[in-house]
This record gives sequence, C-alpha cells and structure tokens, in this order.
Amino acid sequence: MAYVYVLKSIRNNKRYVGFTTKTIEERMRQHCSGSTQWTRQNAPFEIIYYEEIEDIKAARKRERYFKTGQGRRLLDNILKK
Repeated sequence: MAYVYVLKSIRNNKRYVGFTTKTIEERMRQHCSGSTQWTRQNAPFEIIYYEEIEDIKAARKRERYFKTGQGRRLLDNILKK
C-alpha cells in the first residue's frame, strides 16, 4: 500500500507532491519536523489531497505525473471542487 499526497505550505501557498509507503500522518510529521531544507523553509503544511494506491510502482508513476504540467492542471481542477 502506498499514498500519493499533496501538501500546501501555510506559509507561502506552495504545493508539495510526494509519495510514501508510511501513513500520511507519519509522513506529515516528518515534513513538519523540517527533515529537509525545503520543508524547513516552507513549513507548516496542510494535506490538501491524497490517493491510496495498492501498487508502489503505480504510486511512483502517479507522483511523477502530478509533477508534470498536465498533472498540475489536473490537480488544480480536482482541488477547485
């Protein structure tokens, strides 16, 4: 089981797309703890979207798609609803 998720920075409204095999809550705690330079500079975050995907390979592919121009437009449309 894997998750593809989208976080929104409360500080500056930037979006972060990621994938994890951990729980969304556990991964969110890691992001908010500032485990990387990008998360330290843009925290705190809120989860604005996620998908549960059974296949890890498919989850990675979906994450990469969301990082493309077409994927970002799809996310924009999903999040407007």
